[in-house]
Amino acid sequence: MKKRKVYYGTLDNVPNKQVLININRLADGIYTLKIMYKNKVIKKTTFKK
Repeated sequence: MKKRKVYYGTLDNVPNKQVLININRLADGIYTLKIMYKNKVIKKTTFKK
């Protein structure tokens, strides 16, 4: 069984209200993106590369 890797990141200020995620360097597979606000998940999406 593969060990799952979890990556975290924070953004200080987003002036144009857009967040772009470049997935070019990710390995092929299925990924889950969770957007959190005040420690609660407000949006969850899954995508395949």
